[in-house]
Amino acid sequence: MGDKYNLQSHEVIVLKALIDRAQHTVGDLENSLKMDQSAVVRAAMTLKKHRLISVKEEEKIVANLTADGKKVIDHGLPELNLVKELAGMPKKIADVKLGDKNVAIGWAKRKNLIEIDNGVLKVSKSGEKALHDVDKDVVVIKAISCGKDVERKSVENLRSRKFVTADFKIMRTFLITSSGLKVAKSVEARDEVSRLTPQMIKSGKWKDVELRKYNVLAPAKRLPVGRRHFVNKAVDYIKHIWLDLGFSEMEGDIVQSSFWNLDSLFMPQDHPARDMQDTFYVSDPAKCKLDKNIVKKVKAVHENGGDTGSVGWQTPWSLKVAEQNLLRTHTTVLSTQAIAKMKKSDLPAKFFSVGKVFRNESLDWKHLFEFYQVEGIVVDRDANLKYLKGYLSDFFAKMGYTDVRMRPAHFPYTEPSMEIDAWHPVKKQWVEMGGAGIFRPEVTKTLLGEDIPILAWGLGMGRIIQSYYGFNDIRELYKNDVKTLRELKEWLL
Repeated sequence: MGDKYNLQSHEVIVLKALIDRAQHTVGDLENSLKMDQSAVVRAAMTLKKHRLISVKEEEKIVANLTADGKKVIDHGLPELNLVKELAGMPKKIADVKLGDKNVAIGWAKRKNLIEIDNGVLKVSKSGEKALHDVDKDVVVIKAISCGKDVERKSVENLRSRKFVTADFKIMRTFLITSSGLKVAKSVEARDEVSRLTPQMIKSGKWKDVELRKYNVLAPAKRLPVGRRHFVNKAVDYIKHIWLDLGFSEMEGDIVQSSFWNLDSLFMPQDHPARDMQDTFYVSDPAKCKLDKNIVKKVKAVHENGGDTGSVGWQTPWSLKVAEQNLLRTHTTVLSTQAIAKMKKSDLPAKFFSVGKVFRNESLDWKHLFEFYQVEGIVVDRDANLKYLKGYLSDFFAKMGYTDVRMRPAHFPYTEPSMEIDAWHPVKKQWVEMGGAGIFRPEVTKTLLGEDIPILAWGLGMGRIIQSYYGFNDIRELYKNDVKTLRELKEWLL
């Protein structure tokens, strides 16, 4: 019967050790069999796979008191000592005599043991009650000192206060099954060797030994292999979409001048986006040098519209503001630089970029301060909104979204302007993906020298790809949790 399972010698030894039908831990078998712990575990996993034994797993908490924890046993919790000092006699914070009064006040406040009024501390009703009760933290600390079992939640709380150190281990208990009992009685452990040594061959002993069979079905430890980060894979995939559509890639520096990042896009110098709340400014180097010819044109269009037919913003334009360096807030800065370098003989032209941008945003589930933006422009005398929707529909289809719609919006540098929504095939709803439009003459004619249609779009890549991976929080894209990185599905769209 044992041959049916092709059990190896160490597996037979472990199985027969369980024949008494009692529960045994890894440590029990390791000591009684004088076998290495890893060999015991490997044998048990194979026996479990054949349903010859059952394995019960329980979490074991190994907790030990720190010096601060031992101090609690002798002198009590800091917050309770504070309550005792304040009992019947409120004090100013400066008058409290406890050596660790800041810690004591913090925890007493958190536990609602005290009240603070204009810097005066007094015991609350909960604090008065606590004087006569036994604090649960003290109970757990004393239990740990006596080697008793305690709950994980309680240990975690004390560990956060550095009263204890704790290890959480999985304890495995093995029990033989009825099938295992039959097999254990029918097989005997053989004296096997895993390899022949030179000494065995020279002495002729190899004739008397039995070679251990190689079990290709035995469970083995999974060895994680290196993988590229899934965000980088998505970046490469997106780049190939635009390259396949005949676009050329734009590249440029992360640190840009306010001039190219904002002024060249006809964004007024008093626009809220220029504030420190939205933009990361660079202190070294704080300023840059600009081409005088293009500066002259941009200054004119801001102040009076230049030769574009616009009246501009009708406010003085400052070179000092334009020279400030910053971390680019959008990859549209690459578009304006590309347009400024174009010659009429280069038209029509199509460019894209997938690059990081930086916004001084509050970090939450849908906002990052550093993220990838998908940028694109089409410079063509025959371009129109149908072209724009066509390019975006094609792109989003390749990203797994079934339909695209455009809603009217406002941006300082495009007219018409629109928000781009994509239909989410799983959530069955429209999801906002970015902005798009046609550059205004104040941008186009100033940089290119001719007022012709330039389609432009800027899309948030994180929002586009997070649904594919099942993330509800955009921060999960960059958490770099090792387990997630190892197990996350491949980009297969």
